[in-house]
Parts: sequence; C-alpha cells; structure tokens
Amino acid sequence: MFTKLLKPAGHKPMLPADKVDSTYKQMRWRVFLGIFVGYAGYYLVRKNFSLAMPDLIEQGYSKSDLGWALSGVSIAYGLSKFLMGNVSDRSNARNFLTIGLILSALTMIIMGVFSFATSSVVVMFVLLFINGWFQGMGWPACGRVMVHWFSVKERGTMMSIWNVAHNVGGGLIGPIAIFGMEIFANWHSKFYFPGLIAIGVAIISHILVRDTPQSCGLPPIEEYKNDYPDDYSEKHEEELSAKTIFFQYIFNNKLLWYIAFANAFVYLVRYGILDWSPTFLEEVKGFSVKETGWAYFFYEYAGIPGTLLCGWMSDKLFGGKRAPATIIYMALVTIAVIVYWKNPAGNIAVDNAALIAIGFLIYGPVMLIGVHALDLVPKKAAGTAAGLTGLFGYMGGALFANIALGYVVDHWSWDGAFIVIISACILSIFFTLFTWKSERESPNKV
Repeated sequence: MFTKLLKPAGHKPMLPADKVDSTYKQMRWRVFLGIFVGYAGYYLVRKNFSLAMPDLIEQGYSKSDLGWALSGVSIAYGLSKFLMGNVSDRSNARNFLTIGLILSALTMIIMGVFSFATSSVVVMFVLLFINGWFQGMGWPACGRVMVHWFSVKERGTMMSIWNVAHNVGGGLIGPIAIFGMEIFANWHSKFYFPGLIAIGVAIISHILVRDTPQSCGLPPIEEYKNDYPDDYSEKHEEELSAKTIFFQYIFNNKLLWYIAFANAFVYLVRYGILDWSPTFLEEVKGFSVKETGWAYFFYEYAGIPGTLLCGWMSDKLFGGKRAPATIIYMALVTIAVIVYWKNPAGNIAVDNAALIAIGFLIYGPVMLIGVHALDLVPKKAAGTAAGLTGLFGYMGGALFANIALGYVVDHWSWDGAFIVIISACILSIFFTLFTWKSERESPNKV
C-alpha cells in the first residue's frame, strides 16, 4: 500500500489545445501555493526542541547533553534528504510531501504529550532522529514539483519566492509556542501545539499539490514555456533508476561537490545562530521567554526580503551566476555575527537588529545553493542533487552546530562558539570561490 501511495502519478490524456493555457496557469499557482504552505508546515515541527532547551536546562540537562540530543535531527535530516531525495525522484510528490509532514507532526506531538519523551538524552535523540528523517521528505518533494512545473529561466525567481516558506514557518513557531503556553500553561505545548497545526497544514497542502503537468493532462513545462535546457531530450520525461541518478548525474559532478562543501559551512552559521539563540539570549543577553520567541520571529521573517533580493541579484546583476551574490551575503553575515556577539548585554534593540541582519542575509546563500543544485542535473534527478548539498549541510554544518557548539560553550564559553561561527563564514566564501568561473559554462550538464 505504501509503495502504491508513493508511485509517481500516471500521465493522463492531453487536454484539448484550447484548454491547456488556462489550465496550466491555474494549476501552476495552485501547486506553488501547495508546496509553499506545505514546506512552511515542516518548519512548525522542526525547531520546537531549540525553543524548549532553556526549559530542559532547568530540568538539569547540560548544553552538551542537549547538543547531543539535537544532533539527532541533523544526522537524520542529512541522510534522509539525500536518500529519501532519491526516493522522491521516483515518487508522487503530492503524497510524499504530505506523508512526511504528518509523520513529523506526530513525532513532535509524542514529545509533548508523553513524559518519557524528555526523560533522557537517549530518548530525546531517538525521537529527534525520527523527526529529522521525516523532515528530510519535504525539500526533495518540493524540488520535484518545482522542476516539473516551472522552467529553467523562471526557476530562480520562483525558487527564491518559495524559499521564504522557511521563514514563514520558522518565524511563526515563536509566536505559536508563546500562544500554546498561554493556552495550556506548560512548556511541553511547544511540541504538541505546533504539531496539531502542522497536521492541518498537511491536509491543505495535499488538496493543492499535483505531481507533474502530465498527470493533469498537460504537456511538459519545457514545451509549454518553450524553454529547453541545452541538453534537453524527451528522455528527461522518463523516470530514472537510482543507479543512473547516482552514477551518471551526481557522483561525478564537480560543481555539485563544490557547492556541497560550501553548504556545510553556510549551515553551520545558520544553525549555530538559530539553534542556540534562545539559550544565548536568555543566559547572556537577559532576554525573557517572550522576547526570545519574538527574536526568533524577527530573525526568520527578515529572511524573506533578503532571500528575494539575493535571487534578484543573482539573476539580474550577475547574469545567473550564484557565487558573487553568495560571497557578498556571507561577508555581510560575518559582520552581523560580530555585532551580535560583541554587543553588551541589556541593549536588546541592537541584539534584535543584529539577528534581523543575520536572518536577512543567511537565507540567500541557502536558497542559491539549492537552486544551483537543481540546475546542474536533469529534473528527474533534482531531489538527489539537492539531497547531496543537504547531506553536507546537515551532516557537516548543522551537526557540528548541534554537538560541537554545545561542547565549545561548556568548555570555552560563548566566545569560543562565535569564533567557530565566524570561521565558518570565511570557509563558506572560500569554497564558493571555486565555482565563480565555471558555474555557468555547462548548465544542466555533468
């Protein structure tokens, strides 16, 4: 039954020619809204543990303990985004996206409802690992929808708009957690209240999304938009085997590996700030629980205009080259991180301004690396390509941010953690430089 649910949607007979254009326009915005809402829903049940860490520290856990527990998400997400990304390339994106979100939401509900779920580091690690695995089903499914419904020349813009779903969902988790605590009067609601909302979001997403244009009786997007990649052929509409995807389009793709390494350091910065901000702000900066929740909101929502501007710069100012915009953004992130670190406690306005600046800037490179990965392979291998960059981002950057930064703070204070984060900014720029000259020489080719 599960295999049947994941099977790619079959092709339907073509609609009459006079109905193709109107149906295509309607369906494109419908499926885009579906993956936007659906992916925002994933973020309602991804960072709940980070918001609960100050409460768990009060229960007697150390930062190192919580860092190890939190690493379960990064380990599983990195592996899942790569392995399940390959499964998603051969699955119905509509069902794949919905199933992952519902299972992730149920995992967070369990963490909030049952007392055993936070009784030990091992139990928390296992549950967060399970959640991370289900979380890895979101991005690849959305990537499959994107490459089937939007052509190459419009994909950068549409991906930058879709990418702010990160910020919509990630920003809402702070206020939702506050609201949940006011309703239920306990910190466990940070887990189960967003989980309940996420299930409703999953249902909405399933109603809106469709797998491919052909499953709706429409022609391929390349034909409809008359926008064909240089190496396009009708074989690109055929589902690929796992072996073909890995060995023909992924493992020997030099540029894909460069951006994967850069992504590891971008993610270390992203999650080094995001995951530890609630603890850092409350311990060092004197923020209250509510002030921390709203700081999360500001950080995430600042990423919306920042991401859109970064996509525009990449397309319009740099002619489709991703490296220049990424490097500019990461250089500015470095400055903002230094301000966030060195600003004296008690100056909440400056701390919020620094977080807003980091949020404005960091999601641009995150988005560009994802777009670049999709552009470097045929669309039937898109999920796997994005999964490779995600594997490095989470198994390298985010995992280090979870485990190592907790250890660094316990042994070398917060100063040591910020030195690590600033070093990651510099290394992300270093690896991105390798793609500057060659990234546009052979688009969509290996």
